[in-house]
Amino acid sequence: MTDFHMHVLPGMDDGSRDVETSLGMLERSAACGVDTVAATPHFYAAENSIARFLRRRQEAYEKLNEATEGRDDLPRVRLGAEALYFSGMSAADGLDGLCLEGTDLLLLEMPFAPWTDRVLQEVQSLQRDGLRVAAAHIERYLAIQPRRTMEAFFDLGTLIQCNGAFFRSRRTAHRAMGMLRRGQVQFLGSDAHDLTDRPPDLGQAMACIEKKLGRDALARFAAGGDALLAGDEGCFDE
Repeated sequence: MTDFHMHVLPGMDDGSRDVETSLGMLERSAACGVDTVAATPHFYAAENSIARFLRRRQEAYEKLNEATEGRDDLPRVRLGAEALYFSGMSAADGLDGLCLEGTDLLLLEMPFAPWTDRVLQEVQSLQRDGLRVAAAHIERYLAIQPRRTMEAFFDLGTLIQCNGAFFRSRRTAHRAMGMLRRGQVQFLGSDAHDLTDRPPDLGQAMACIEKKLGRDALARFAAGGDALLAGDEGCFDE
């Protein structure tokens, strides 16, 4: 299973503070049955150019890679980003550098403000420009965006990532399972930042999915992400 959303790179953002924390996060992920982790540090265009962000990301990755050398028991780390939406994003140069390593998948953090038609058009333009967009932790927006806005967003064909907590919580599990059953969720992520307040937690989420929907449903869910990482460009095409 792949964790498609984790802030595991040391000293990169508000996630892991140091290499020791990063190692602990990877060890916890392995114990949950995760074999691949997408390292998705925050990218804020107002704070970093893409080039500077990529340099910082590479430096953080090299520190982690040095510490994990020879550790075959740990998940593989693939570089990516959690890119915060900004106006004019689709015209920015170098966005493909923020995509998940080896793919055309861009993890996009939508704004915590009303999504106007212009915002939706920008997301659509990103997809027209050859990127495959996955909206990060979509569950955070379900209660704050009008239903018609969410329906219009889903109609764009944007892929969806949900956090493990969405499936674990008694308050939200029913809705999460319904979205997964309808094929509205493609990726699962822990959105882990540390080992205490926001630790890797996908094991519990996967157990909940298996209990409610069955082992085959969990396997099919995992297979979609695996196919994307393996280079299957049509894995989510209808």
